[in-house]
Amino acid sequence: MKLLIIGGTGGTGQQLIKQALEQGHSLTVLARHPEKIKIVNPHLSVIKGNVLDTEKVQEVVAGQDAVLSALGHKRFFIKTNILSEGTSNIIHAMQKHKVSRFICITSLGIGDSRFKLGLYHTLFVIPVIIFFYFMDKEKQEKLIKNSSLDWTIVRPGQLIPKWVADLFHGKKPGNYKHGADVGNYILTKMISRADVAHFMLSQLNEKTYLFKTPGIAY
Repeated sequence: MKLLIIGGTGGTGQQLIKQALEQGHSLTVLARHPEKIKIVNPHLSVIKGNVLDTEKVQEVVAGQDAVLSALGHKRFFIKTNILSEGTSNIIHAMQKHKVSRFICITSLGIGDSRFKLGLYHTLFVIPVIIFFYFMDKEKQEKLIKNSSLDWTIVRPGQLIPKWVADLFHGKKPGNYKHGADVGNYILTKMISRADVAHFMLSQLNEKTYLFKTPGIAY
C-alpha cells in the first residue's frame, strides 16, 4: 500500500517507518526535520513540511491509500492546538482527495477511557503536567469521530522503550492486549512504541476496530 505517515520523527513514527518498509509498503513521511530520519530506502520518500501547512498536507495526502498519524509534541505546559489543527488539516485533505483510511494515536485517559491510565496519571500527571496536551487530544478525537473517514483511534498506555518491553514481555511483536477493556483505574498499563506501530499497521485492512477507539497495553 501507499502510506502517508505523519509524526515520523518520533519514537512511534520511527517504528512505523521501519515496520511498514519491512512489510513492503511504499511510504511518504511528512516531517519538519527530515534529517532525523536515518533510514534510506527506495520505497521511502521524506518530505520536509509542517502538518499545520494546509497546502503541504494537501500535497502529501494526494494519491495515498491510507494515512497513519503518530503526531505529538512536548510543549506540555503551553496551551496549543497543534494536534487538533494538524488533524483537521489531515482530515480535510483526505476528504478532498478521497483517501478514506485513517489510523491515529491518542492515549488511554482520553474520552470514555478517562481514568484508565492509572491513579498516578489520573491524579497527578494529566492534571498537572499534560493537561493542555490532553485537552488538545480530546479535540483531536472529536474531529476524527465527526469526519466521514474510515477511522480507527488507537489509545496506547504509557509508552516505554522497546528494550524494556522485550525484557518483560518477549521480543515477538503482538504480545499485547487491545480493545475497549484495556487499561486500569489503579495501575498504569504500558506498551512499547514498537508494539503500537505493529498494531496500527495490522489495522490497515482490518475492520474490527473501524469507527472504534481500542486501547492497547500489556
